[in-house]
Amino acid sequence: MKRRTLRLAALPVAVMLALGMAACSGDSEENGSDTGNTTELSGSLAGSGASAQGAAMEAWIAGFSSEAPDVTVTYDPIGSGGGRKAFIEGGVQFAGSDAYLKPEEMTAAQAKCGPNGFIEFPGYISPIAVAYNLPSVPKLNLSASVIARIFDNKITKWNDPAIAALNDGATLPDSNITAVHRSDESGTTENFVDYLSQAAPNDWPHEVSGEWPVQGGEAAAQTQGVAAALRGGEGTIGYIDASQATGLGVAAIQVGETFVEYSAQAAAAVVDAATKVEGRTSQHSYAIDLPRDTTQAGVYPIVLVSYQLACTSYPSQEQADLVKAFLSYVISEPGQQAAAQNAGSAPISAQLRTQAQAAIDAITAAG
Repeated sequence: MKRRTLRLAALPVAVMLALGMAACSGDSEENGSDTGNTTELSGSLAGSGASAQGAAMEAWIAGFSSEAPDVTVTYDPIGSGGGRKAFIEGGVQFAGSDAYLKPEEMTAAQAKCGPNGFIEFPGYISPIAVAYNLPSVPKLNLSASVIARIFDNKITKWNDPAIAALNDGATLPDSNITAVHRSDESGTTENFVDYLSQAAPNDWPHEVSGEWPVQGGEAAAQTQGVAAALRGGEGTIGYIDASQATGLGVAAIQVGETFVEYSAQAAAAVVDAATKVEGRTSQHSYAIDLPRDTTQAGVYPIVLVSYQLACTSYPSQEQADLVKAFLSYVISEPGQQAAAQNAGSAPISAQLRTQAQAAIDAITAAG
């Protein structure tokens, strides 16, 4: 029997127990999975990409192993940009990305994947936490305007009047703010910058990109690097997938007249209001644009929607079957619940699951 390979942190025992219970709760039709008879599958499957998906990918790989014990799945959390590059160049069979493919990447993916092109769908929804390390301030309210000016080096002290005005009664220290950003090309960065661009256009003059646009501050590689930098330095603030914010302060974000704390439910609410991106070159692309400037109560606007990328055609039937089975598990109800338990993510909606399954079902072997 082949052992499952994880290039990620060990899966928590509680999640392993939950996965075991899910595996024993009934057949695949009853528990929402559409992976078919995966126990007969064997071989290896390689993926890479978004580090923000890391905790969810641990749960997906562990859960899938209970259904397909003779399949080895690896996932290298090298970042969204690196994952898309590896996928387009044929280094991996699937990729995770915190941003949908750019026009030039779509062209390359279309050429790599064949005439029916690529598939691209949201498989992971998570709040991006604005996390900070300031033990003397257990609660912090921030607006889009203030966040934009902090990360653009316009607000540099914790007791700045703009921060104080949002935090009546709080004792803010007269100390420097160290804003931490990603050093690598990152879909988390692109989602965060997209929020600033939409919600604070007068305070954020920079283009939306996966590469951090501002000089200064502190740079760290990948989600884990940002988390380490935040925990390692008092007075730091950064943007990070909420699953990695344990032990840090997390700001409540002003939406309309209220301040909203991150949660899976509040993150899912903004995704429900999203619109499909037009002009995609593949009929199996389900890329969406989020309304980051919403004023609707209870909606958390700084959300990361992470995509699963794959081809519609693979060189062998074995590869096609493995990709179909694994991605079907990812979007299944057990898969989404496992990710929610391990990463604090929001399960995708029934509508998104139906769209994604249609794309997965289009995967075939070449020839």
